[in-house]
Amino acid sequence: MNDITEFFQKAVQNEDLLKLVASVFVGALIGAEREYRSKSAGLRTFTLICLGSTIFTILSLKMGLPVSRDRIAANILTGIGFIGAGVIFKQDDRIKGLTTATIIWVTAALGMAIGSGHIYLSFLGAFSVYFVLGFFVKLEGYMEKFGGQTRNYKIVCVYEPDIFEKFSKVFEEQNLFAKRDKQIIEGKILTSYWSVRGASAKHEKLIRHLMENPEVQDLEF
Repeated sequence: MNDITEFFQKAVQNEDLLKLVASVFVGALIGAEREYRSKSAGLRTFTLICLGSTIFTILSLKMGLPVSRDRIAANILTGIGFIGAGVIFKQDDRIKGLTTATIIWVTAALGMAIGSGHIYLSFLGAFSVYFVLGFFVKLEGYMEKFGGQTRNYKIVCVYEPDIFEKFSKVFEEQNLFAKRDKQIIEGKILTSYWSVRGASAKHEKLIRHLMENPEVQDLEF
């Protein structure tokens, strides 16, 4: 019993151990949110990123004595850049994974803060990240519902000389701002791409209108 008590007393006094525990907690806190939202990088990934950044920073401080204590730590961001790039991908005409890549970058910074002894700063940073991820999702939903959102539409129909004017008029009738993007004509078939901005309720009304339009052969949004 005395040996166990002595072990825990030494563990509490071990600064490096406290840093590792703190990094696991911070990484798990952020990773749990990503895991809950079923993102490409989840609980284990963010925990290991934070832990690895902490260990590399500790080693940099210890091994770089006395003149280059930042040599190892300075290369952490280079490695994190490769990991972040791996979660960014293009789906159709949209870029996915930018938020996850950014959080990976921030998590590495929090791990470095812990490794350099700024545990309190890292905790504040972690809760700030959690607040942004949680609150801003609701804020974005509110902005999209009332302030407007941009959606990309793909409309397939028979080409006519005045077809673009017809679509422009449809968008105007729904009080939506539309920008014409790439247009592909194969024979008499037109594949038309539009970037449309407006409130979500107006988008839903537009979708119903296009689906009921007999001229529209195929619709993607």
